[in-house]
Amino acid sequence: MIQTPMDKYDQHLGKNDANYVPLTPLSFLRRAAEVFPDRLAVIHGVEQRTWAETFARCRRLGSALAARGIKKGDTVAVMAPNVPALFEAHFGVPACGAVLNALNIRIDAEIIAFILNHAEAEVLITDGEFSSVIREALTKLDKRPLVVDIDDQLATSGERLGELTYEELLAEGDPNAPWTLPEDEWNAISLNYTSGTTGNPKGVVCHHRGAYMNAIGNILAWGMPPKPIYLWTLPMFHCNGWCFPWSVAALAGTNVCLRGVQPSAVFESIMEYGVTHLCGAPIVMNMLLNAPESESLELRDRIQMMTAGAAPPAAVLERMDAMGFDVTHAYGLTEVYGPVTVCDWHEEWNERPVAEQAALKARQGVKYPVQEEFFVANPETLEPVPADGETMGELMFRGNVVMKGYLKNPKATEESFEGGVFHTGDLGVTHPDGYIEIRDRSKDIIISGGENISSIEVEGVLYKHPAVLEAAVVARPDDHWGETPCAFVMLKADEGATEESIIEFCRENMAHYKCPKTVVFTELPKTSTGKIQKFVLRERAENL
Repeated sequence: MIQTPMDKYDQHLGKNDANYVPLTPLSFLRRAAEVFPDRLAVIHGVEQRTWAETFARCRRLGSALAARGIKKGDTVAVMAPNVPALFEAHFGVPACGAVLNALNIRIDAEIIAFILNHAEAEVLITDGEFSSVIREALTKLDKRPLVVDIDDQLATSGERLGELTYEELLAEGDPNAPWTLPEDEWNAISLNYTSGTTGNPKGVVCHHRGAYMNAIGNILAWGMPPKPIYLWTLPMFHCNGWCFPWSVAALAGTNVCLRGVQPSAVFESIMEYGVTHLCGAPIVMNMLLNAPESESLELRDRIQMMTAGAAPPAAVLERMDAMGFDVTHAYGLTEVYGPVTVCDWHEEWNERPVAEQAALKARQGVKYPVQEEFFVANPETLEPVPADGETMGELMFRGNVVMKGYLKNPKATEESFEGGVFHTGDLGVTHPDGYIEIRDRSKDIIISGGENISSIEVEGVLYKHPAVLEAAVVARPDDHWGETPCAFVMLKADEGATEESIIEFCRENMAHYKCPKTVVFTELPKTSTGKIQKFVLRERAENL
């Protein structure tokens, strides 16, 4: 191998402890506690903790886990709604070198067990509200992890399943334990499972560098000021809350926690705490708009809201604006740490009609400042498509805010990185101004209420029904959920079934949010080779 001679800027000028520290969002927490120790970090019911107190609790968590033998590369899973324990886990778990696996609270026992087994979870921290499904999942594990119960003051149900409570675990730790940063920023910080086109989800491995970069990216792309008051309407388990636990810490803001998204609680929090920012799928906007409280709501200041997933209808955006919310549309995937593109707004667009503004805002836009490349290209040649707003191609990313890969799945990892770019599987166009817009999803993923649903998984359940001969599932536009699964079913000869019975069968065999909301009995359109023509079904679903 030919050695390239060093130039004058390399000679005797290498990395050392003085000029190089691995990037990690763990440093944001330490700074917030050092600079603004008395500023409120977390509000949860009657619980209010400062950044100094939160830092001490995260140090307790990390040191307690380490004392129990948790080390670099071990997995710590958390099953919880948006409560302080999950926020603290985003710092305390990686502080001991472990990897945080925040579980989707909507999944069933079978999938929970698969994830815990696949991730080889050593610890499971779980909220009492989910004790029933967790109890069932624990019976399916190859090895039972250390189970820790969150005894949340606002929980209304649940039972103890673990060896100790979360507070008892923290009591074992040291509030003054050294705050150790990773030796390598490439080390894994989190593991998030995403739905694919097969039944079992894939484990997306994220690193400290990417988490740091996208936490900063959120701040830059959204223009977040110091000391934001951030309301947790977005699930913190979803792509690590789109990296906002770390973004809010970087700005020494305040996290207002909500166990669930009820419009009354959202409005109460907004008015009581002066909320400035919140995130959520379009369903959250619909909930707020249709709540009785919205009619009398008088906001003191305009509120910033970021949404992702299916583009909100123009009427929804118009009503949100009238209510006092400035909506920013973003796009991303679990594999890129949540949103990593934004419809960066041009001031001159404010002069356009509201309907045209909504169409512009619905585009997935341009890359975050921290991402290197975001483009639409031919998936085979990787040649970018013309910026004509018509030529379809696959959306692709390249840069620091891309996952390490899929856990224990080298084949899927290699396929997703083919050609040196990350293939999203989403199809779209590039407009003449360079802004990108999604037009379809090549793998038929349905995004409902911000959650990914595999059409093939739903079809697999439908085919188990004794009366079903053929089935195909596509997305149907929905003003409330963004999209919902719509099943087209052909029954066997001399067999009968109703829409209600099909839906109920699905609810008995899979997580309820994945179940079809609509069932159409019909003969399925096929190509000459017998392949079901889903594009025809999508058109039908749009017109139902």
